[in-house]
Amino acid sequence: CPAPGATGSGLTPVRSRRLPSRLGQARGALGPALDKATGTLLYNAAARLRDPQHLGFLVGYIARRQILTDLQLSAALDYVRSHPLEPLDTAEFERACGVGVCVTPEQIEEAVEAVISKHRAELLAERYRFNMGLLMGEARSQLQWADGKTIKNEVDLQVLHLLGPKTEADLEKKPKAAKARPAPTEKQKAAVVENGEVGTETRSLLEQLRGEALKFHKPGENYKTEGYVVTPNTMALLKQHLAITGGQVRTRFPPEPNGILHIGHAKAINFNFGYAKANGGICFLRYDDTNPEKEEEKYFTAIREMVEWLGYQPYAVTHASDYFDQLYAWALELIRRGQAYVCHQKVEEIKGHNPPPSPWRDRPVEESLVLFEDMRKGKFGEGEATLRMKLVMEDGKMDPVAYRVKFTPHHRTGDKWCIYPTYDYTHCLCDSIEHITHSLCTKEFQARRSSYFWLCNALDVYCPVQWEYGRLNLLYTVVSKRKIIRLVETGAVRDWDDPRLFTLTALRRRGFPPEAINNFCARVGVTVAQATMEPHLLEACAREVLNEQAPRAMAVLEPLKVTITNFPATKALEVLVPNFPADESRGFHKVPFQSTVYIEETDFREEADKGYKRLAPGQPVGLRHTGYIIAVQNIIKDASGRVIELEVTCTKSDVAEKPKAFIHWVSEPLVCEVRLYERLFLHKNPEDPSEVPGGFLSDLNPDSLRVVHNALVDSSVLSARPFDKFQFERLGYFSVDPDSEEGKMVFNRTVTLKEDPGKA
Repeated sequence: CPAPGATGSGLTPVRSRRLPSRLGQARGALGPALDKATGTLLYNAAARLRDPQHLGFLVGYIARRQILTDLQLSAALDYVRSHPLEPLDTAEFERACGVGVCVTPEQIEEAVEAVISKHRAELLAERYRFNMGLLMGEARSQLQWADGKTIKNEVDLQVLHLLGPKTEADLEKKPKAAKARPAPTEKQKAAVVENGEVGTETRSLLEQLRGEALKFHKPGENYKTEGYVVTPNTMALLKQHLAITGGQVRTRFPPEPNGILHIGHAKAINFNFGYAKANGGICFLRYDDTNPEKEEEKYFTAIREMVEWLGYQPYAVTHASDYFDQLYAWALELIRRGQAYVCHQKVEEIKGHNPPPSPWRDRPVEESLVLFEDMRKGKFGEGEATLRMKLVMEDGKMDPVAYRVKFTPHHRTGDKWCIYPTYDYTHCLCDSIEHITHSLCTKEFQARRSSYFWLCNALDVYCPVQWEYGRLNLLYTVVSKRKIIRLVETGAVRDWDDPRLFTLTALRRRGFPPEAINNFCARVGVTVAQATMEPHLLEACAREVLNEQAPRAMAVLEPLKVTITNFPATKALEVLVPNFPADESRGFHKVPFQSTVYIEETDFREEADKGYKRLAPGQPVGLRHTGYIIAVQNIIKDASGRVIELEVTCTKSDVAEKPKAFIHWVSEPLVCEVRLYERLFLHKNPEDPSEVPGGFLSDLNPDSLRVVHNALVDSSVLSARPFDKFQFERLGYFSVDPDSEEGKMVFNRTVTLKEDPGKA
């Protein structure tokens, strides 16, 4: 992750201000002549090291020309990051980064000679098609501090001496050997997002999160992280931390229980739980329940259900309120250390990035202790007093609030407290209490990283590392709690689980399998940049999973009655339909077949246009799975001229000419309600005033829901329960809705069988 406040030059503002002073230090040692190579090393040192004390130490070595190459500088940086406490062992440092090591041309020549001698036979056989990088790598491994260019020049010279100049044959392109295609594995296909499109590569989410893949620090090596603040107590605290955790990776998913999780949270769940799982660690589900005004029990329940629905089990379920007593004790300690004070500025006064400084910032410690106790006892009204921390955050915000007064009973602690801690105060300290190793959060929290480190260090408690990643957003939707509430209040959607939304409860109700959502997160990848994706990419993931999971059934949405006048039996026949036609070993189900069947209205035309292959006079079709072909004999219409029934004859398919098409049908069906969903909004970014000047509520798609009240579905689905999924042949994937009741099943269309080109 880039350091907080990084500028386009690669230097943070603080480091860019330090560079002139370090250049002055170098000129003091070298005189006015500062060569380009030394200047580049100085710039790189300032760009890559935040600690000013160690930076001065490194500048001294660069200025004295004891560190001469970027290779030595990288080794020096690794050493000082691994040894954050003073004093540094100078002799050990110099050994670690090759200070004073002189690699002579003779040594380079001998090393290259030895490597070429080792590979002489292959070189003579392959000539200039041989991988010369291999020679360089082996020579360099023998001479760690040798200059890379000098090694390359020596390799080129000795190869030329051995092989002579390149011939025309050497210049011909080497034919590519055909690679054996590996057998498919069960790994998820991950993908790289490029310009909003997804290119597949076989990397599962766990592979993306495992080990060195993310360049995260190892447990206990927090101090090696860019920007991590080291204090005299850091190493002792890390030692205690390792003793408690045994070096185990610990993460947490910390939602606020004031709304329903959405598709963006799915990435956070996969990232936090997945990173712990991929690295043999544990993940806590911790409710950030510090705002009792907006919290409801239904949100606590729904959040845990969604985490478990996605396939993850928390190591422990905790609450910020579990630690209210400890957080209060630490707040008192922060005041005693002169790092917090009670303030009486109004909320309106301290909003924004440039509020006036608090006139109470320097009030005596004893006075703040008394006033904070008065806050706890309820002697101040809401908004009359806050506890503020003495720091400036990355975004320039000064003295964030740690506690505020709220006379609202808490769902777990009741009336015990009338002061509640804020996110800025609570989050890092709860991470510390639970000994979290990697505090993973989205990029908007980067501005709070400095307060995260500051607060833990101000209290001398274990300080985890905050890592940021890019949010996952979807087009054609809104996910903010406030806006979803507006949609519910205005009747645009039924509730948080309306299948047109992209909350996780809505996606489950619509029929999206959890595996599809996890696969989608894997395809988006673990990116630092924010990812804004098209819904059709999520739908594609659903099709892949449902194709393997959803048994087949037949349904007719716009029924047309068909009477078979020469039906070959006096009673209904039983037809065996494979649950999965591509794999009949997965079983069959029976459906009745009798003289009256129903087909889709759109599967019949009175006149067959060019290219039309379904039922028409003179153009028979097959009925799927029956072994029969039907041909139109008579068309029955109502008074308005609308076709209401067909009379047909049937012929066994093994004695008739093969038809152009086979269509689905139902017989003795169940009458069901089917809900067909389209996008809720008309524009990609309904919250963008430039796209939708009238606001998101003006952008609602009037055709986002179509209800088919009397759809006909074959009786094989009769025993299905809510959230069971089916592929209705030729129509799409459907899921049983919880509104289903005895005598009237309700189905939601999850996705069509194929992507609509107009939506891509």
